[in-house]
Amino acid sequence: MSNASGIETIESPGKKFAITMIWAGILGWFAAFSLVIERIHMLTNPGEALSCDVNPFISCASVMKSAQASMFGFPNPIIGLGAFVAPIAIGVAILAGAKFAKWFWRLFLVGVTLGFIFVIYLFITSTFVLGVLCPYCMLAWVAMISIFWATFLWSAAEGVIEVPTRTFGFFMRWSGSSWVFSLATEVLAVVIIFFALWEDWLTIF
Repeated sequence: MSNASGIETIESPGKKFAITMIWAGILGWFAAFSLVIERIHMLTNPGEALSCDVNPFISCASVMKSAQASMFGFPNPIIGLGAFVAPIAIGVAILAGAKFAKWFWRLFLVGVTLGFIFVIYLFITSTFVLGVLCPYCMLAWVAMISIFWATFLWSAAEGVIEVPTRTFGFFMRWSGSSWVFSLATEVLAVVIIFFALWEDWLTIF
């Protein structure tokens, strides 16, 4: 559908999509904000344990001290403080009746996909390289996973991105149930963490 200016717009994703954007965005922003606060505390009170330091392999401090915690020359959570505002704003706008152009949704999907890939990288690094898990980081991962699957499935179903014709029915059926894919991804991550850090779990139990 095109408006008076000739720009092709897409029908609103709906209330369920908007609510997913809002709660996941808030969760991700909270996680990023908490990590910024914890980093400040670590810098101003060196040597003190952080509130998210549970044991040697569930610890925010251990992750913050790694090079991977500042991939672009500054703390990763600063990216989250800005990035997670976008889905919240989009969700609120949808609830208010806003419609966006196809180019906007494509741009948003690109950003969300890059965020999802970044989360996968951080997950692999934390699990297999550092061997340490950060509780607030994992909250941000959950948020990003939820945002990605909701956006990707809806985009494929609504023609925002081109998908093979034979898969169109699949995306149409599942675009409203992105939580299934989010949950499956998160369960897979938990299983991987469980086995990858098996020896660490044994030290606790």
